[in-house]
Amino acid sequence: MTPKQLRAFCLEFNAATEEFPFNAETSVFKVLGKMFALTALDAKPLTINLKCDPDDAIRLREEHPAIQPGWHMNKRHWNTVSVAELPDRMVRELIEDSYDLVVAGLPKTERLRLDRA
Repeated sequence: MTPKQLRAFCLEFNAATEEFPFNAETSVFKVLGKMFALTALDAKPLTINLKCDPDDAIRLREEHPAIQPGWHMNKRHWNTVSVAELPDRMVRELIEDSYDLVVAGLPKTERLRLDRA
């Protein structure tokens, strides 16, 4: 998956936005103000930080060396994924899972607003 494809996929989700709160190189993808992905699209190797269920995070790290505890993140809830070392389909599923986890934590009124958009 290329950086351009990664960015485009993150922005396909309902109400997803890209912001640069830390610096001009670090893309933070959010849904209704809550972060679901963080990446430096020009970094080599390309990695992305994604939210993950804590039990799944441990399992994924054990099964895939390309998935590590979230760099500069809460390591219980975030993983850093080396994009080039995993199949594109798996990267997409991990991003979708991250988005879904963040949406599930939004207040009900905001989740309903997403459903109607």
